[in-house]
Amino acid sequence: MRFNRGSALMIGIALLTASLTAGCGNHASSEGNTKKAGETAADSGPLAISIAMTQVNDIPAKGNEVERAIESYTNTKLDIQWLPNAAYDEKVNIMIASNEMPTLLKVKYIPTIISAIESGLFWEIGPYLKDYKNLAAQNQQYYDNISVNGKIYGIPTYRDIGRASVIYRKDWLDNLGMKPPITVDEWYKVLKAMTLNDPDKNGKNDTYGMALSKKYNEGSAALTTRLSVALGAPNKWAVQNGKFTPDFMTKEFNDVTKLLKRLYDEKLMNTDFAVIDDSEIEKIYDSGRAGVRIAVTGNAKSMQERLVKTVPSGVFDMMPMTGPRGIRVSGETGNSGFYLLPKSKIKDETQLKKILSFLDKLMDEPMSTLQMRGIEGKHFTKLENNEVEIKDFNAFQREVKPYRDNLLNLEGYNVASLKDTPLGEKGTKIAMENANYAIPNPALTLSSVTYSERGKELEQMINDAQTKYIMGKIDEAGWLAEVEKWRKAGGDKLIKEYEEAYAKAGKK
Repeated sequence: MRFNRGSALMIGIALLTASLTAGCGNHASSEGNTKKAGETAADSGPLAISIAMTQVNDIPAKGNEVERAIESYTNTKLDIQWLPNAAYDEKVNIMIASNEMPTLLKVKYIPTIISAIESGLFWEIGPYLKDYKNLAAQNQQYYDNISVNGKIYGIPTYRDIGRASVIYRKDWLDNLGMKPPITVDEWYKVLKAMTLNDPDKNGKNDTYGMALSKKYNEGSAALTTRLSVALGAPNKWAVQNGKFTPDFMTKEFNDVTKLLKRLYDEKLMNTDFAVIDDSEIEKIYDSGRAGVRIAVTGNAKSMQERLVKTVPSGVFDMMPMTGPRGIRVSGETGNSGFYLLPKSKIKDETQLKKILSFLDKLMDEPMSTLQMRGIEGKHFTKLENNEVEIKDFNAFQREVKPYRDNLLNLEGYNVASLKDTPLGEKGTKIAMENANYAIPNPALTLSSVTYSERGKELEQMINDAQTKYIMGKIDEAGWLAEVEKWRKAGGDKLIKEYEEAYAKAGKK
């Protein structure tokens, strides 16, 4: 945004800056806000901070309202390098190789970054976190998920750790006189009734209990992971007395695989699941032809909005991932990257604490509001019941979203609730509460040469075998043979390396 829109805009900026400055007047950081005896004007002036982060949409104009408000509140002068997402990793690698890095470098948890951390280029900040109220207030899993050899070197861009939920057609369950499923047996009975008992009362046999895409068992967001964890399985790996077992060798995981096979055999789910894309699955739910979906909590609202365009009386509802042992959610990474603090740029502990203080202030209420809601009167308006409403969504996306997506903020922390549909608000609430029930993946940050070199190949072996078993191309003996093949192909070596890394990190 360019500042050529007249004096009214400049007055608005001045008022905002004055308001934010007043708001931070009583804020106590580890450095303090009062000028100490003998402190020079330069010491008390704005702290220069350079930041490398991902470009989101168009690059915001230097000196825009949002950036100036951040600088005013945190008493900083920001120099932001907006790097295109497609070239981001390459740019970061060049910065690290040349040791010419900004004050804060946003990175991903990948082998090259882990190696750079292990080489000693960055500050270990774990021991300092307790001194910063906002950073210390966040769930420990956020930090565990980016740890290297058991130590914390970065500050994550906080995101929901447990995003999964069960989204279901409430009107179908009401018609069938049933409740959302909790046990494996209930899942089978509900999905069978939704397929065979005409849940939409149209007199046709045209529904499925559940529809799956070909990515049903891929990655941390796999349906098989989310459902099996809810039913008692580990999140990817079980660890007991330092010994690791992959989830697909546990009873709970295999109960889910057998459930899916039964659904396939009895045509209670789409039988083309192994070749169908996610976009086609969306159409099945949008047209009212499937009843239960395991998906991100925020999907419920949009699914409802699309459903009523085809089925005006259709009603989606949702619940947390719940099994016989209560709510259990497969924990995810909980970040969209994390910030490292280079020793080449931050020379001593005094400067380090100033940078940590800046990061901590970004999660104060005024800054959380600025990042997640924008500027009052321009991007949002206040409502009753301590809620707010976005006033200009396009302006928010253009002017605020680049900062929200890159800096430190978390929905539900130091920010007023956003007015939404009842289902949208329920999804937000479940996502926040899921952090209390998230089951971590104990191997998430463990070092393994085998996984770095062949991890995806090994995962694909099991994924393909699971699909073959569900479709009846192999029987249970064939499935066990595939597991044994996985072990010999590198699985046993992977397990050993995880156990060694786990012990090295001092875990039990």
